[in-house]
Amino acid sequence: MDTNPCRLSVIIPTINEEDGIVSTLSELPLRTLEAMGFACEVTVVDGGSSDRTKEKAEQLGARVIVEPRRGYGRAYKTGFRASKGDILVALDGDHTYPASAVPMLVRTMIEKDLDFVTANRLEFMETEAMSWMHRLGNWILSTAVRLLFGVRLRDSQSGMWVIRRDALDRILPESDGMAFSEEIKIRAFKCCKCAEIPVKYRKRVGKSKITTAMDGIKNLLHLLQLRFFDFRGSLP
Repeated sequence: MDTNPCRLSVIIPTINEEDGIVSTLSELPLRTLEAMGFACEVTVVDGGSSDRTKEKAEQLGARVIVEPRRGYGRAYKTGFRASKGDILVALDGDHTYPASAVPMLVRTMIEKDLDFVTANRLEFMETEAMSWMHRLGNWILSTAVRLLFGVRLRDSQSGMWVIRRDALDRILPESDGMAFSEEIKIRAFKCCKCAEIPVKYRKRVGKSKITTAMDGIKNLLHLLQLRFFDFRGSLP
């Protein structure tokens, strides 16, 4: 396995995040990553924003791809195909996750020879970063992941993670929706060398697009389907 791949791609799904995307991209330490030896690219996969998300992302140097097919997972799959990185970084565009932590996560992956590193929001979360319903839903889903799959994962819904391209090719999730996030972690922790690293988590910039109760139910149903009706044979 290469100790330091030379290409790194940051992929950010967006829809109406004109304020959040500016804060996120401005915080992304590309010079630090380049000093680490990476040729970097930033791809914003936009789900049809009606505000100035696309224009502002392009002004800050990101490549913008419009994906008319809705879905969190679909946006990432489109971004993966369009990106050339040997290491892929997933990041939300609402400034909740610290883009400044990307070099630390990548360095951890390389130094420990890991395939997948995911961020844990819960340990250093700001008081107003999550509603009580969001906290409860996250606890239920993460507990279900641990019970159903035996995966020691505190934050199954985290939207910030880093993966090697060759590992992604082995474990790419089936889900095109929000359940993509939990599925990729389950498959990674079952099949690859992984770690979960605490990062800060902040109150989002802009309005949330998540319907907490409905998305939570869909994610829970997906976990049950993945556990009992997975036909790929990759999960015990």
